[in-house]
Amino acid sequence: MTIEIWSDIVCPFCYIGKRKLEKALAQFPQRDQVEIIWKSFQLDPEAPTQGNDYLKQLSEKKGWSLDQTRQITQQVSAMAAGVGLEYHFENAIAANSMDAHQLLHLASRMGKQGLAKEALFDAHFVKGKNIADQQTLLEIGLSIGLDTNELKKVLAEKLFTEEIQKEISEAQQLRVSGVPFFVFDRKFAVSGAQDTAVFLQTLQRTFESGN
Repeated sequence: MTIEIWSDIVCPFCYIGKRKLEKALAQFPQRDQVEIIWKSFQLDPEAPTQGNDYLKQLSEKKGWSLDQTRQITQQVSAMAAGVGLEYHFENAIAANSMDAHQLLHLASRMGKQGLAKEALFDAHFVKGKNIADQQTLLEIGLSIGLDTNELKKVLAEKLFTEEIQKEISEAQQLRVSGVPFFVFDRKFAVSGAQDTAVFLQTLQRTFESGN
């Protein structure tokens, strides 16, 4: 079984959705037969690379007051805490995710895509790192065993841009309007960070449909 997941590193619900799927897989007897493929999506392709104050940028983008923004992000943090994640929006840096997707594609070639996705989410939402900063990405790459020189080349030459854009176009063809978006064997889909029970039910349904 193949699960394709369209997501963006700067999407707080994508990390929560990842945890909920993992909890479902832990209860799924055939979990060893499941392959997960992370697909690229950009919520804000025009976001700056130098990094801005997350709460300030979110409030400006959504037209919310800063107090309203803090209240809403506190609710999201509580949702994250429910799956064992500790979000720190007050320290988060809003930044362009394109180079992080470049890292993910290189990691995919090395069989380390899952590790890369986890490390990037953790850096952005938990540790308050700028995921558009080259040094940050090199440190993440090193931590999961990627070749530093190869990653430098990928980031400098944007080697996977065509593949990233192809995946974003694919999402548009599938009428994906928001992420996370989970596609099971191209038969069933789950949109958003649904309850673990929904993921488990979809896993079972997909498995039964192929047997």
